[in-house]
Amino acid sequence: MSFRRSAKNTLARALNPALDAPAPAHTSPATAVIGLGNPGPEYAQTRHNAGFWCIDALAQRHQIPMERRRAVIIGTGTLNGLPIALIKPRAYVNRSGSAVKYLQARYSLPPQRLLLIYDDINLPPGQLRLRPKGSAGGHNGVKSVIEAAASQDFPRVRIGVGRPQNGAGQIEHVIGPLPPEERQTLEAAAIRAADAVECLLTEGIDAAMNKFN
Repeated sequence: MSFRRSAKNTLARALNPALDAPAPAHTSPATAVIGLGNPGPEYAQTRHNAGFWCIDALAQRHQIPMERRRAVIIGTGTLNGLPIALIKPRAYVNRSGSAVKYLQARYSLPPQRLLLIYDDINLPPGQLRLRPKGSAGGHNGVKSVIEAAASQDFPRVRIGVGRPQNGAGQIEHVIGPLPPEERQTLEAAAIRAADAVECLLTEGIDAAMNKFN
């Protein structure tokens, strides 16, 4: 390590003592919470990024810093005493399985310890639906995760974004601009999805389904 890098790291730790915590690779999280979305500012305020919004809400709420890695943006911390990892894939939605491969290599997590959050056109805007497992339901990002995990036995939180209107195509719908009123609806849904994640992790999937479905 060069002197310049060493000095820079020393300064970073002085400004942020949390950097002196044990490296995340040494501690396997109880659950890895993965929010799906597309990287890049041009997609930040689109329906397809509802999963990212939920991860951002959880990171802010539990003061978990997010850091860039090769395949993911990741933050590790605790939620009500449970060690968790918050994940945003750095690939486009239809290649979200790359994040699962990264987690498998780093933590050897079984599929049951993954929790997936994503948008769903089959639900009305803002509606949530929790399930303990299931198929991809036509969502290419979920399909990619299932293929990477070699299993569909992982819980998920779906955030409704509604079906295309006025002849719009599905792709245009999920990555196109959001009307201000609908953006408010989906932002509120992302906050409720964060509440649902907390409930699921602390009280179990059945309690969370009863409360949020």
